[in-house]
Amino acid sequence: MIVRPQRIAVLLLVLACAGVSAPAHASPHVVSIAKARSLPLNTVVTIDGTATTPSGAFESSFFDKGFAIQDHRAGIYISAAEDLNIAPRDRIRVTGTLRDSYGLRILVPDAIHLHGKGPKIQPKPLATGAVSEATEGLLVRVTATITRAPESDLPYGYKFFVDDGSGELTIFVNTQTGIDLTGLTAGRAAQVTGFSSQFDTHYEIDPRFPADVTLRHR
Repeated sequence: MIVRPQRIAVLLLVLACAGVSAPAHASPHVVSIAKARSLPLNTVVTIDGTATTPSGAFESSFFDKGFAIQDHRAGIYISAAEDLNIAPRDRIRVTGTLRDSYGLRILVPDAIHLHGKGPKIQPKPLATGAVSEATEGLLVRVTATITRAPESDLPYGYKFFVDDGSGELTIFVNTQTGIDLTGLTAGRAAQVTGFSSQFDTHYEIDPRFPADVTLRHR
């Protein structure tokens, strides 16, 4: 068994009350998520987007209670230390510092402001070989053949592998998602939706909840 190395948990202070505005010293200038992703690490930015994952869904491998947000072009993971009960479609403005977590670009927040509901984010259909740095942070979907059945990577979660002919891809299932891996045997076709992620040198999809992993008929 290949053990997934522990991500470093970042202790941070988050305004835990939903709807609390950013502090007065925070810059009011909002940049696109794509622009924020292009800036150097340790830059403080303010971004606005719609949640695509529930908070805490990836806690077993990310070691936080964060969530992802996305705008019309790009997405990013918000590494929150406290569970703010974020649900997909929550509209969120975040001021924080750009960091790196084992290759994954994240934002460590100083202030989080929930302000209503955003548009429903549709997953971007991709070939398995196209999940890459260019798609990191987005909600994506692949339809492919399972090449390797689920294997334990506890306490972090489980992983299995899929390929549609364009390249094998890791699917990493965190324990909090409650996804039933029964029946995901090699050779079966599956559709997987989730967060386009990175861990060290490889890219992966992290599904969010049971409906994100379904078997398909050929």
